[in-house]
Amino acid sequence: MSKLLHSVNQRTQLAGENRLELLLFRLEDKQLYGINVFKVKKIITCPALTEMPGRHPIALGVANTMDGPLPILDLKLAVGHGNSENIRGKSVIVAEYNRKMQGFLVDKVEHIINLEWSDIHPPPKGVGNEHYLTAISKHQDEIIEIIDVEKIIAEIMPFNEQMDEPMSQALDTALKEKSESPEATEESKQASKQVIVVDDSVVARNQIKRCMETAGFTCTLLKNGLEAYQFLENLTMSGKKPTDDFLLMISDIEMPEMDGYTLTRRVKENPDMQGLYIILHTSLSGVFNKAMVEKVGADDFLPKFDANELANAVLERLNA
Repeated sequence: MSKLLHSVNQRTQLAGENRLELLLFRLEDKQLYGINVFKVKKIITCPALTEMPGRHPIALGVANTMDGPLPILDLKLAVGHGNSENIRGKSVIVAEYNRKMQGFLVDKVEHIINLEWSDIHPPPKGVGNEHYLTAISKHQDEIIEIIDVEKIIAEIMPFNEQMDEPMSQALDTALKEKSESPEATEESKQASKQVIVVDDSVVARNQIKRCMETAGFTCTLLKNGLEAYQFLENLTMSGKKPTDDFLLMISDIEMPEMDGYTLTRRVKENPDMQGLYIILHTSLSGVFNKAMVEKVGADDFLPKFDANELANAVLERLNA
């Protein structure tokens, strides 16, 4: 296992090149699955677990590790294929999502493959259980299913999507000041209340949508970087600039077809789009994030998901 992940921390050169590496694994159903290597911290053999009272059925228990308590989740059960029959001796993929560490019980870890994000596609209708799939790809004639882990985690440990009252009031005040400014036109007033949200996870899109709508914004929801770029292209072809209609764009990084880094770079390189303010909002972690944000020209970066931090980032844009 150590050899498999030996160079994980050196793989960041793929970021921004519309490429990724997937760690492939199987569950007891023998289906091939993948997880972005950037999210994987290590792979361990399933340790002894302590069951917690009132636990969610997917949560097998908590392992005491050198890094502290680690919840272990039954990924097979989470995707609707029934309980894992025997956890002893099985592998656990330890990964970080949304600022928290989780262990995902899997039947067998295989190997790492290098792919273009353009080779990762949204799941077509009728293929697999779409309620947990966020994307699919192919490797050696096998379909790879990429699970919407954020959806699974949100069901077990729901996030607080409500911003604090002082933050809500600050946003409301900033919006009023923007609309009452002597320089404000009807178009600019409308634009200051509209944001673009780009994320392949339906859970993540709706989290942002609910947070922004609570603060009085209207959201245009898009599913991946390619869809977002085409949307912006159509806008410019109609004679508009994105800043004519939108205050900013909030984009995930990991997305099929085109990742958030590539989307940002292409927007910032396009003279008709480059004024659009972009916040990269992702469950990815690591020291490379800040450098990559600067490299591709994003205006801000936020780890998922904190309603107050997101609201504060939008507030800073309003007050700029």
